[in-house]
Amino acid sequence: MSEIVLTIDGVDPIDLYGENNVKLNLLKDAYPEVNITSRGNQLRLAGEKKQTQKVKSKFELMVRLLKENKELSPQVVIQLLNVNESFAESFFSDKTTILHGRNGKAIRARTRNQKRMVEASDKNDIVFAVGPAGTGKTYTAVALAVRALKNRIVKKIILTRPAVEAGESLGFLPGDLKEKIDPYLRPLYDALDDMIPAEKLNQFMANRVIEVAPLAFMRGRTLDHAFIILDEAQNSTATQLKMFLTRLGPSAKCIVTGDLSQIDLPRNVRSGLSSSIKILGHLKGISTIILDKDDVVRHRLVREIIHAYDQAYRRVEVDEEE
Repeated sequence: MSEIVLTIDGVDPIDLYGENNVKLNLLKDAYPEVNITSRGNQLRLAGEKKQTQKVKSKFELMVRLLKENKELSPQVVIQLLNVNESFAESFFSDKTTILHGRNGKAIRARTRNQKRMVEASDKNDIVFAVGPAGTGKTYTAVALAVRALKNRIVKKIILTRPAVEAGESLGFLPGDLKEKIDPYLRPLYDALDDMIPAEKLNQFMANRVIEVAPLAFMRGRTLDHAFIILDEAQNSTATQLKMFLTRLGPSAKCIVTGDLSQIDLPRNVRSGLSSSIKILGHLKGISTIILDKDDVVRHRLVREIIHAYDQAYRRVEVDEEE
């Protein structure tokens, strides 16, 4: 039996434990065999020595991360609790920092597969990043594009997406082309807002340094000296994807993101994303990164929602085979 008393220094216990102790409870749930009690600025751990040492290590990482980043979300705590010590250390490594965004905020690869996505983009000109909602594939892609622009590796960023409605009819959308497609590109704008000051972002948009366009408008263009992101690629056909990928100029880089579990195309139209990965995956200079529920960085329930749907779909497939 081992007992450890930790004293919290340099951070507010409320910021560390979370509202209604939500972050402390995540730690307790991860190590039910350890008795964890808090009082004021002290945390008491009681249990088998090996387990209390593990809790101590995770707790110290939480404190350290809060001190360095000035924030600690429950999602980040979940990530810390689900990785080994060596990878947890990478949360503090410059190697996982893609760039510094607004107010000096470090934009980092926060999961194993996000880190693999960064490495794949550094080594390849085309990367397919496929995974469920909330895995940070779009956010990471935008961060890589902004970094390339800031480092003058490219001269512009092009953001594109199929203008396909997500299972609902929105009817006629008023305005010019930008105003019509903006609702579809909102996730990309949200990521840009995190990384580029508003005034600079508006300037980039006005000067077409950052350009947004629907996928259909890529036809006939040659995209060079640019970092191009095709988001929601599961809603493009094989013909559209071929058209898009053959637009790339000699000095272009591209990331294609998609979620094969959320296809919004009509029933009689097949998504071209999975077939394109199969056809092109073996080519040198093209890499495919598969993200999964363990990469989810949104609300803790998103991971469980994805898992529940996966289980339900598997049961349906088994029933259909029988």
